[in-house]
Amino acid sequence: MNTPAFGTGDASYQAAGGIDGLRRLVDDFYRLMDQAPSARVVRQMHPDNLDSSRDKLACFLSGWLGGPALFSERYGSIAIPAFHARWPIDESHSEIWLNCMAQAIALQGYSAEFAEYLLRQLRVPAQRIVQASRNRHAQA
Repeated sequence: MNTPAFGTGDASYQAAGGIDGLRRLVDDFYRLMDQAPSARVVRQMHPDNLDSSRDKLACFLSGWLGGPALFSERYGSIAIPAFHARWPIDESHSEIWLNCMAQAIALQGYSAEFAEYLLRQLRVPAQRIVQASRNRHAQA
């Protein structure tokens, strides 16, 4: 049986375990961010109570990976780089975020192929956020 390639239809969403799998990933991600002293600077960009952040990230990942568009259903349109541009986010912040996400991905029991694919794909919006922040703060 051939499985669809990641990025095709909902193959990535299914590989992540659907919304329940994504919520586990997001919970591990924020737990790691809370625990890692090296992540403190990025964690401080988030509210003390992470309930909303957890839900928004899981809902975003759902639609982004080809599953239900939960973010737009709950929160409206998505403008990820524009939303994050309010903070001065540089490459070091992006790498901290991606490092926490890589550690969280490693805890999920995903196939090596999907884990590598997911982290590679997450680098794209991470780079766009850095660029949007750089552009906004260069104009200020």
